[in-house]
This record gives sequence, C-alpha cells and structure tokens, in this order.
Amino acid sequence: MNQLQQLKQHSTVVADTGDFLQLARFAPQDATTNPSLILKAVLQPDYAPLLESTVAAHQSASLDDIVDQVLVRFGLEILKVVPGRVSTEVDARLSFDRDATVARGRRLIALYEQAGIARERVLIKVAATWEGIQAARELEKDGIFCNLTLLFAFCQAVACADAKVRLISPFVGRIYDWHKKSLGAAWDETARSLSNDPGVQSVTRIFNYYKQHGIATQVMGASFRNVGQITALSGCDLLTISPDLLAKLEASSEPFERALGGDLGAAQPAVKYDEAAFRYALNDDAMATEKLAEGIRGFAVDAGKLDAMIEKLRTN
Repeated sequence: MNQLQQLKQHSTVVADTGDFLQLARFAPQDATTNPSLILKAVLQPDYAPLLESTVAAHQSASLDDIVDQVLVRFGLEILKVVPGRVSTEVDARLSFDRDATVARGRRLIALYEQAGIARERVLIKVAATWEGIQAARELEKDGIFCNLTLLFAFCQAVACADAKVRLISPFVGRIYDWHKKSLGAAWDETARSLSNDPGVQSVTRIFNYYKQHGIATQVMGASFRNVGQITALSGCDLLTISPDLLAKLEASSEPFERALGGDLGAAQPAVKYDEAAFRYALNDDAMATEKLAEGIRGFAVDAGKLDAMIEKLRTN
C-alpha cells in the first residue's frame, strides 16, 4: 500500500490545484483552488480555450462578473472529477470588506446553482481577516459553506470556530517558511521536522483544541513543503495537497502511523475573541501578521494578472 493509500485511511485527501486534468489520477475527495492556481492553469495551452470561451460568452458583462464566471467554470470542470466539494475563492482584494465579500460569495453560489450544482458541493474560500470571518458568519447563516484560508494564528482559528464556519485551512508550509527564514543559519532541518515542524505544531494545536471543545469546524491542513509535513498530520480532518506531493506519496510505500486524533494532548482552556482582542492577538504574532499580509498581496497580484488577461481577450 503506497503512502497516498495509507493517508486516505486517516484523512480526507483534497487536491490543491486548478489543473483538473490531473485530478483523476489521484482520486481525491475534494479540490481547492486559489487565484494563483487558476492563473497558473489558464497560462497553460490546455486551458486557454476554456478561458477564451468563457470570456466570449460573457463579453458584455462587467470584469468582476467575467472573473466569477471563469472561477465557476473551473469549479464545474473540477466537480466532474471529484465526488465531493470544490473551494472557490473570493477576490483577495476584498479581504477587508465584509459586505463585498458576502455579496461576492452569494454571487458565486448563485452561479453554481444556475449550473445545477447544489451549494453543499461548494466552499466559498475567504481570507481569515476579521472582516472575512464575519462575512463567513453571514454566509454560513444562509447555508453557504465557507473555507477560511490564509490562516496562520490560533486566534484566527478560534474566531472561525465562533463564526461556525464549515472549514479552515491553516497554512503549514508558509509557517515553516517564516521560521526557517527567521532563524537563518541557526535553523536545524532535522530537529524541526515532523512533529517538531512549527507549521505542523500550529495545526496540531488547533486540531486538538477543536476536538477537546467539540467544535464542528473542520481542519484542513494546507500549503505543504514536503511529505513529512503531510504524514505528521495524518488523521487531520482533511489535507489539501499539491499534485507534485500527491505523486510523491503515491510513489512511496514507506509506512507511517496516524498522527492526530488519538492523544489530544494537554487540556486547552476555551478562549473567545472580540474584535479588539482578535486584532491585538494577531498583531502580537509577527509570523501570522506578516504571512497574512503577504498572502493577501500575492493573491491580489495574481487576481490583477487574471483581470488583465480577461480585459485583453475582451478587447481583441
């Protein structure tokens, strides 16, 4: 039994890609996308016709409308391959606009429903800012399930649970990146691997806290840099994994044990954050503050590049 098969015994495997032509090989349950992955896909010759035909079909619509049509078109193709859900992301440039995020999430769901897809098969992906979390609270009340992304801090996870969001995506690899860069020459890769990896430790803490307090919000580890981070989180509710790491898991038969879900560790007291406490806790975490801002900027840049591609097609 290869490692991918072993992993599927402990966690729901989710493909982290916009390249739906790769999906069938790994048979994931769900798939996630983001602006960078969609941009990467549409730059490939295999996907250029999909972008062109979608823009042509909505030539007179606003740019925002066309972007949403493109995102949903990719989501629809992905849903032909995966039996579960697809995550479709709200424009990162709306990360600090609660009302606009709610409106965009509702519009994305409406487009899926117009295409015959039940809303239960879609997760609206929103950055885990205070405004994003409150937008997700409203969307969840409407029966629109949300995936809170760019999550680096414990306070973000607690606020998401309080908002009763369906799922969170704590970013393992980007936490690892920050600590490795911060320590520089003092970083010891061997000593900080597996359960000692700072990204793994962050997700483990959140997962154990949720289970200790009976929180229904699902935890989906994301943004992996190596197979060791993935196996160290086996047993997490879900794990979203890039195609290259899925291939490495498939190619290895090295056995590993379930890591999460047994011993939940020392009891963690229940915590609650109002807006002021949330903002202070996030500000107090240099890693989370920097990586959240960096992530939003990066996704916003790629969203702008996708906008430019669409505008070019529309004016030609």
